[in-house]
Amino acid sequence: MQHFLLSAAARTLSLKKVFRMGEEAAYRTFCELRWPETDGEAICPKCGCTETYNIATRRKFKCVACHHQFSVTSGTIFASRKMSFTDLLAAIVIFVNGAKGVSALQMSRDLDCQYKTAFVLAHKLREAMALEDQHQTLEGEVEVDGAYFGGHVRPANEKANRRDRRLAVNQSGKRQVVVVGRERGGESLVVVAKSEAKGGEAVAARIHHMSTVHADEASHWDDLHAKFDTRRINHTVEYSNEWACTNQAESFFSRLRRMEVGTHHHIAGPYLHQYAAEASWREDNRRVDNGSQAMTVAASAMAATVSRSWAGYWQR
Repeated sequence: MQHFLLSAAARTLSLKKVFRMGEEAAYRTFCELRWPETDGEAICPKCGCTETYNIATRRKFKCVACHHQFSVTSGTIFASRKMSFTDLLAAIVIFVNGAKGVSALQMSRDLDCQYKTAFVLAHKLREAMALEDQHQTLEGEVEVDGAYFGGHVRPANEKANRRDRRLAVNQSGKRQVVVVGRERGGESLVVVAKSEAKGGEAVAARIHHMSTVHADEASHWDDLHAKFDTRRINHTVEYSNEWACTNQAESFFSRLRRMEVGTHHHIAGPYLHQYAAEASWREDNRRVDNGSQAMTVAASAMAATVSRSWAGYWQR
């Protein structure tokens, strides 16, 4: 049986199709994503009035009631954009088509734009992706696990000067852990913390109390027994059995590691939570065709408010 990602059903939108549609069609697509309840007809973001004047020469609208002027991207994550709507749509398609993520350098070459432009745009799309899991609750069979990223300490050149890097005193203090909670056959959510115990508490708070939770033998997961039907697997003995396994959580970290090693090379630091949210989104939507993925990301971006992390990032 053919894998879904190899089938024609997985390919419903291409860059060729985006560039052939033209600027006006791309603009109408963003209008429909911004105001789906009125089929793309503008709604004033200030007073909610549905009657507006269309200033066609500037691609802006003027509210009949409060006279407020606005554009389709006003108040969204794409506010103050300078790229054309065709390039914005193409950037989203390029971004979702990367099964292991897309580097900002590659995107800047594909779109013929500055690296800084591609870097900020990619992070804005990750921010929009993360909004999907903002109020999510996991239920059913849920697997939890954690993996550490960043804080690499280079070993000394001479063997006599080397120290045990597993000890806290010999670490940089920059290492962070990504903790994932993943439903079997369902959704996932991620938390970034300084320790797996702290991240595990945040994930456990968002799991339904009637769920069955699978975890490994680490002692900080002992608290799960008081809240859930908990099943443990000892990885020093086996990776799975008929009772418990965390292979779905390990699968998530496999994708995140491949994103780090093969595409981004460095995903730690203050941006780790956004790369983790991207990996979670890709896991949750891996069986969705690329056209639907692109429209989902674009709709999330148009529904999001102005980014406080990335607005004016290079002017700081």
